[in-house]
Amino acid sequence: MAESQTTPYLVLARKYRPRDFSTLVGQDAMVQTLGNAFAQNRIHHAFIMTGVRGVGKTTTARILARAFNYEDENGRRPTLDLEKEGMHCRAIIEGRHVDVIEMDAASNTGINDIREIIDSVKYGPASAPYKVYVIDEVHMLSTAAFNGLLKTLEEPPPYVKFIFATTEIRKVPVTILSRCQRFDLRRIPADIMTAYLEKILGQEGIGFEPDALAMIVRAGEGSARDSLSLLDQAIAHGGGSVSAATVKTMLGLGDRARIIDLFEDVMGGRVAEALTALRELYDLGADPQTMLADLAEFTHLVTRIKVVPAAADDASLTPDERSRGRDLAQRLPMRALTRAWQILFKGNEETGRAGNALQAAEMTLIRLAYAADLPSPDEVISKLSGQVLANAPLTPPTPRLPPNGGGGGATALRVEAPMSAQPQAVASAQPQAVATQAIASAQPQAMAETAPVTRPQAVVAPALATVATYKDLIALATAKRDVLVKLALESQMRPISFEQGRIEVALADGADPGMIATLSARLQTWTGQRWLVMVSTKPPEGLTIRQEREQRKEAATAAAHEDPLVKAILETFPGAKVVNVSVRDDEAAIPEIAPAPIEEDDE
Repeated sequence: MAESQTTPYLVLARKYRPRDFSTLVGQDAMVQTLGNAFAQNRIHHAFIMTGVRGVGKTTTARILARAFNYEDENGRRPTLDLEKEGMHCRAIIEGRHVDVIEMDAASNTGINDIREIIDSVKYGPASAPYKVYVIDEVHMLSTAAFNGLLKTLEEPPPYVKFIFATTEIRKVPVTILSRCQRFDLRRIPADIMTAYLEKILGQEGIGFEPDALAMIVRAGEGSARDSLSLLDQAIAHGGGSVSAATVKTMLGLGDRARIIDLFEDVMGGRVAEALTALRELYDLGADPQTMLADLAEFTHLVTRIKVVPAAADDASLTPDERSRGRDLAQRLPMRALTRAWQILFKGNEETGRAGNALQAAEMTLIRLAYAADLPSPDEVISKLSGQVLANAPLTPPTPRLPPNGGGGGATALRVEAPMSAQPQAVASAQPQAVATQAIASAQPQAMAETAPVTRPQAVVAPALATVATYKDLIALATAKRDVLVKLALESQMRPISFEQGRIEVALADGADPGMIATLSARLQTWTGQRWLVMVSTKPPEGLTIRQEREQRKEAATAAAHEDPLVKAILETFPGAKVVNVSVRDDEAAIPEIAPAPIEEDDE
């Protein structure tokens, strides 16, 4: 409709501001609750409205003020049926009624402002049935102001009503909340918002494209005021019509179809095509950071459709997003989508801080494209295991252990790979590698988990412990946390004979002779009996506990290099090497993959 040249333009958000509950959109639950309360005459004296910006908190407060003070030729009566204006409605709508006092708590935060309210509630309304106090952004009040309001809010005069509005409900003291009826105003759903905008455009006689409205609704994020403000801007930008092209330009958005094309190029590893598409969108006016945000948003959409297929039926989605989103959700694995989200999220932050946003966006797409075609950890392990099973004998080679090395101590393998080989992929698949091929023919992990495990740390020695073997003696020293005795038993002594109350040991070269007396004293303290600890006169034969352990480690390292799966890993990732093999007496083999140092170029 053409407006008079002399009449100031009234923005759509104010022109179509709801004046009764029948025109309030998206808050049906609250309207139903209030309707029942008015019908049963159970009207509270204090209300608090909370929600994000633009969902109708202040608007609801004004409608409630009208409902409290409704009066027509039939008399005064609170009602939600406000289709016909009452005696006080026009003044309340225009914000000039003397008995409806609106206060902005952001600019009236102190106790003195609240004192004015406390003093004024002593006097009844001038003309309306109720005196209504509407305090917007109530969370901005000071602590003293909140405390000063408590008594009046709890026991106000019968002719006083309080209505609070806030976007930060958590900042409102619980003492205030407990005195009010709370209503959480929800974000307006996309389908309801779209129908609301279509109705307004029809009343204004303005043409529009559905895709354009979908963009505006998405950008409005469930806020009626934000959506109407964007619609106002789109009408002005488009010269009296709302088209998808003008809205894209206004919001700095790339074409949604081209964003999806860019997403497919990146996820397909087509770097050249992706960078060309990014540059074309940039030349058309799209912001690099906005394009990355659009890619992240589409990644989230595809992920949601993959988890919840019904998400593709969202009314705010374009036809391309709906159909191609379903297709991509079926084709892309979840691990690729989550990895893409992480890279785009990090790249969006980097682009915002970069001096050249386009360069940062390009580097993000390059990183994503090269990461998109990497095999997943389970694919790598499955492939390597398949090669091993195809080429290796049915029985894996048995590692050679030294004669005095004892039983099957399990080995833990650590392989070091170059950064260019993306070792993280193999690292995250360690348990699968162990389960598929028992490295160095150690016991399978499942058997290790089910078999009884005996750890030295698990030996809980009583006050008077019983020591029957040399191994029990080492375990007792470990339980008593006597590091010196434990190290001496493992590194400086080798048992010759052992019986209750008598031990004969041979000392290794460089051993401390004083440890014999120390060991005898410790044993008497720990066991409550005297022990005779003698040094053998025979030359020491064999190895100490520590030497045996090192020998087993060397044998396990040699066996690990001969393991088919390890060979396959070393061949698949050039530059990788085995850097550490840990030998444990009672644990299954666990491979560890770590990046090798990167050699820097002379340049």
